[in-house]
Amino acid sequence: MASIPQADSVTDLLKKAQTIAVVGLSGNPMRPSHGVTAYMQSQGYRIIPVNPHIESCLGEKAYASLLEVPEKIDIVNIFRRPDFVEEVVDQAIRLKVSAIWMQEDVIHEKAAEKARQAGIFVVMDSCILKEHRARFR
Repeated sequence: MASIPQADSVTDLLKKAQTIAVVGLSGNPMRPSHGVTAYMQSQGYRIIPVNPHIESCLGEKAYASLLEVPEKIDIVNIFRRPDFVEEVVDQAIRLKVSAIWMQEDVIHEKAAEKARQAGIFVVMDSCILKEHRARFR
Protein backbone atom coordinates (compact mmCIF):
# COMPACT_ATOMS: atom_id res chain seq x y z
CA MET A 1 0.00 0.00 0.00
CA ALA A 2 2.59 2.46 -1.12
CA SER A 3 1.79 6.13 -0.74
CA ILE A 4 3.68 7.65 -3.63
CA PRO A 5 2.77 11.17 -4.72
CA GLN A 6 2.51 11.90 -8.44
CA ALA A 7 5.37 10.44 -10.43
CA ASP A 8 6.34 13.91 -11.70
CA SER A 9 6.81 15.14 -8.13
CA VAL A 10 9.04 12.20 -7.21
CA THR A 11 11.12 12.69 -10.36
CA ASP A 12 11.44 16.41 -9.61
CA LEU A 13 12.47 15.67 -6.03
CA LEU A 14 15.13 13.17 -7.07
CA LYS A 15 16.47 15.59 -9.71
CA LYS A 16 16.65 18.60 -7.37
CA ALA A 17 17.82 16.92 -4.16
CA GLN A 18 21.51 16.88 -3.37
CA THR A 19 21.71 15.84 0.29
CA ILE A 20 19.97 12.84 1.86
CA ALA A 21 20.04 12.29 5.61
CA VAL A 22 19.50 8.56 6.21
CA VAL A 23 17.93 7.93 9.61
CA GLY A 24 18.66 4.39 10.74
CA LEU A 25 21.55 3.81 8.34
CA SER A 26 23.39 0.66 9.39
CA GLY A 27 27.12 0.21 9.18
CA ASN A 28 26.46 -3.45 8.28
CA PRO A 29 26.80 -3.89 4.49
CA MET A 30 24.26 -6.75 4.64
CA ARG A 31 21.43 -4.46 5.82
CA PRO A 32 19.05 -2.95 3.25
CA SER A 33 19.70 0.58 4.55
CA HIS A 34 23.39 0.21 3.72
CA GLY A 35 22.86 -1.09 0.18
CA VAL A 36 20.17 1.45 -0.70
CA THR A 37 22.26 4.31 0.66
CA ALA A 38 25.44 3.13 -1.10
CA TYR A 39 23.48 3.12 -4.37
CA MET A 40 22.16 6.66 -3.80
CA GLN A 41 25.68 7.81 -2.95
CA SER A 42 26.96 6.20 -6.17
CA GLN A 43 24.38 8.28 -8.05
CA GLY A 44 25.94 11.50 -6.79
CA TYR A 45 23.88 12.28 -3.71
CA ARG A 46 25.59 13.55 -0.56
CA ILE A 47 24.75 11.09 2.20
CA ILE A 48 24.51 11.96 5.89
CA PRO A 49 24.22 8.95 8.21
CA VAL A 50 21.92 9.48 11.22
CA ASN A 51 22.39 6.73 13.79
CA PRO A 52 23.59 7.17 17.39
CA HIS A 53 25.24 3.73 17.32
CA ILE A 54 27.81 4.39 14.58
CA GLU A 55 30.57 6.98 14.14
CA SER A 56 30.61 6.89 10.35
CA CYS A 57 29.31 4.97 7.36
CA LEU A 58 30.16 4.98 3.66
CA GLY A 59 32.96 7.45 4.36
CA GLU A 60 30.65 9.99 6.00
CA LYS A 61 30.48 11.17 9.63
CA ALA A 62 27.36 9.94 11.41
CA TYR A 63 25.14 12.05 13.67
CA ALA A 64 23.04 10.86 16.60
CA SER A 65 19.94 12.77 15.45
CA LEU A 66 18.76 14.99 12.61
CA LEU A 67 19.02 17.98 14.94
CA GLU A 68 22.81 17.54 15.08
CA VAL A 69 23.31 17.67 11.30
CA PRO A 70 25.08 20.98 10.56
CA GLU A 71 24.05 21.35 6.93
CA LYS A 72 20.93 21.67 4.79
CA ILE A 73 19.06 18.40 4.22
CA ASP A 74 16.97 17.93 1.08
CA ILE A 75 15.50 14.49 1.87
CA VAL A 76 15.18 12.64 5.17
CA ASN A 77 15.17 8.95 4.24
CA ILE A 78 13.78 6.87 7.12
CA PHE A 79 14.92 3.30 7.77
CA ARG A 80 13.31 2.96 11.20
CA ARG A 81 10.34 1.02 12.51
CA PRO A 82 7.08 2.95 12.32
CA ASP A 83 6.99 3.57 16.09
CA PHE A 84 10.11 5.79 15.72
CA VAL A 85 8.85 7.77 12.71
CA GLU A 86 6.92 10.50 14.49
CA GLU A 87 9.98 11.69 16.40
CA VAL A 88 11.98 11.81 13.16
CA VAL A 89 9.21 13.75 11.44
CA ASP A 90 9.06 16.22 14.34
CA GLN A 91 12.80 16.83 13.96
CA ALA A 92 12.45 17.23 10.19
CA ILE A 93 9.69 19.80 10.72
CA ARG A 94 11.93 21.74 13.12
CA LEU A 95 14.68 21.75 10.48
CA LYS A 96 12.27 22.78 7.71
CA VAL A 97 13.32 19.82 5.55
CA SER A 98 11.53 19.80 2.20
CA ALA A 99 10.97 16.03 1.82
CA ILE A 100 10.57 12.90 3.93
CA TRP A 101 10.92 9.47 2.39
CA MET A 102 9.73 6.46 4.39
CA GLN A 103 11.20 3.24 3.03
CA GLU A 104 9.19 0.10 2.22
CA ASP A 105 7.11 -1.12 5.18
CA VAL A 106 7.67 2.16 7.02
CA ILE A 107 4.11 3.43 7.36
CA HIS A 108 2.89 6.08 9.79
CA GLU A 109 -0.16 7.94 8.49
CA LYS A 110 -0.35 10.38 11.43
CA ALA A 111 3.29 11.42 11.05
CA ALA A 112 2.93 11.68 7.27
CA GLU A 113 -0.09 13.95 7.64
CA LYS A 114 1.72 16.07 10.24
CA ALA A 115 4.63 16.48 7.79
CA ARG A 116 2.28 17.39 4.92
CA GLN A 117 0.55 19.98 7.13
CA ALA A 118 4.00 21.50 7.71
CA GLY A 119 4.53 21.75 3.94
CA ILE A 120 6.84 18.74 3.64
CA PHE A 121 6.64 16.48 0.59
CA VAL A 122 6.10 12.88 1.79
CA VAL A 123 6.74 9.52 0.15
CA MET A 124 5.73 6.54 2.29
CA ASP A 125 6.21 2.76 2.02
CA SER A 126 8.45 3.05 -1.03
CA CYS A 127 12.10 2.28 -1.79
CA ILE A 128 14.08 5.31 -2.92
CA LEU A 129 16.54 3.06 -4.82
CA LYS A 130 13.73 1.37 -6.80
CA GLU A 131 12.09 4.70 -7.56
CA HIS A 132 15.41 6.22 -8.65
CA ARG A 133 16.24 3.27 -10.90
CA ALA A 134 12.77 3.30 -12.46
CA ARG A 135 13.18 6.94 -13.44
CA PHE A 136 16.86 7.34 -14.29
CA ARG A 137 18.08 4.04 -15.66
